[in-house]
Amino acid sequence: MSPSSWLEELEARLNQQLESFLRANPQQDALLAEQAQRDRQQRLLHERLKLRQEAELQRQGLLRLAGEIRQWQERSERARGAGAEELAARAEAHIATLMEQGRNRWQTLAELGERFAAVERELAELTAAPTPPAPGRSGERVADGMAELEQDWRRFEAQQELEALRRRNQS
Repeated sequence: MSPSSWLEELEARLNQQLESFLRANPQQDALLAEQAQRDRQQRLLHERLKLRQEAELQRQGLLRLAGEIRQWQERSERARGAGAEELAARAEAHIATLMEQGRNRWQTLAELGERFAAVERELAELTAAPTPPAPGRSGERVADGMAELEQDWRRFEAQQELEALRRRNQS
């Protein structure tokens, strides 16, 4: 028996035992589903944070780039005013390069915004479709109400953060 077939057989047997256990214990299946949902939500929240940080770095880079463009435009005008046409032309060529960098940064920022919106949609879907409660678990109305409040609050915060990101991108 080859090592890979032995491993595949072991994996198949373990999967069968797990399925059998979950059929016999539906509350465990529900708990696994809840844990999977929490894990997915944590992953999405982490990804949202990373995207927000990356977008902020891009925004700061754009602001620095805008300042640099203004500085070179002033230099170009000064050179032209002093009759240094070749220097003014070189400054304008540099401005064109900087502006291309700015367009690339805007494109990157737009892509980050799209990815952020996709994560927000996934989070909203995740919170809108909670996993069913495990059988045999009663008396959790207060906890369910609290969980719903938490979900609504996370959705509200996410919407606020998205609006703030949009406002920053427009300025």
